[in-house]
Amino acid sequence: MNDDEYQLLTRAAAVCNMSVASFLAHAALNAARDLDRTAAEIATQREVHSELFAVRRHLGHIGNNLNQVAKAINSGADVPYAEAVLGAVQRVTQRVDSFIQHYLDTETRTG
Repeated sequence: MNDDEYQLLTRAAAVCNMSVASFLAHAALNAARDLDRTAAEIATQREVHSELFAVRRHLGHIGNNLNQVAKAINSGADVPYAEAVLGAVQRVTQRVDSFIQHYLDTETRTG
């Protein structure tokens, strides 16, 4: 495993509130329990996971931008839309977090 792959695993485990070892064990056990799945199904699931983690990463970038807005406000600049943007980002973050938790709960029950 190269450094990029390890970082991907580390981020994925963190998003799932799991250690890397637990994340890997969970993934391996799910694969071992369902050997009849086709490669296409596995690829599709992998793509869903990749997209979810990418969305979460992008939300982190947005959070950094919001910190810059806060800095501008704290320095006296006028940012009239900041509160609306912050509210929207919080709603999206909660929705993504809820979806991920629902998905993980479903995987745990069916896995």
